[in-house]
Amino acid sequence: MLLACACLAFLSGECVRDIAAAAPLNIVALGASNTSGWGVGSQSAYPALLEAMLKAKGYDAHVINQGQSFDTTAGMLRRMDSAVPRNTSVVILNPGGNDLRFFGTEEQRAANIGAIMSRLRARNIKVIAFENSIVPSNLYQWDGIHFKTEGHNVVATYLLPRVIAAAKSQSRKPTPLATGAAE
Repeated sequence: MLLACACLAFLSGECVRDIAAAAPLNIVALGASNTSGWGVGSQSAYPALLEAMLKAKGYDAHVINQGQSFDTTAGMLRRMDSAVPRNTSVVILNPGGNDLRFFGTEEQRAANIGAIMSRLRARNIKVIAFENSIVPSNLYQWDGIHFKTEGHNVVATYLLPRVIAAAKSQSRKPTPLATGAAE
């Protein structure tokens, strides 16, 4: 009898909806050296910290770090398709400051950011962009360019509610794991 009920529930679609709702949250962090963890290591960079924070909240989240040192927005635009897999729900874009540091213009940087965001949105991927200015100046390394570990923590904390909100607005709404962890 129990087996018959389970079969009916499955055929009615209840199980299919529950399985889809619990789909993993796949996130890509696209950026340059701060995203990669320059000077602190990838395990202390904001993508790894954000993944740990999401998991602590009960989300089955996977954050792929696609930070590439010395990259510019033109480079991010060129490698975007290979850096962002098909099953990605959210992209965190940190355009960084290399465009202006390496003789690019503000106009070209803005155009590249717009193109990246447009192409990702055309793939139904939510985009969260942030600038390095969200990190206070005292949380930068000696070079004044790269975040200290504490700066990466500021970024991950800033991104956490935004990623959760973006995930919930997706048609595939990831839910906390069965641990019952609250948001």
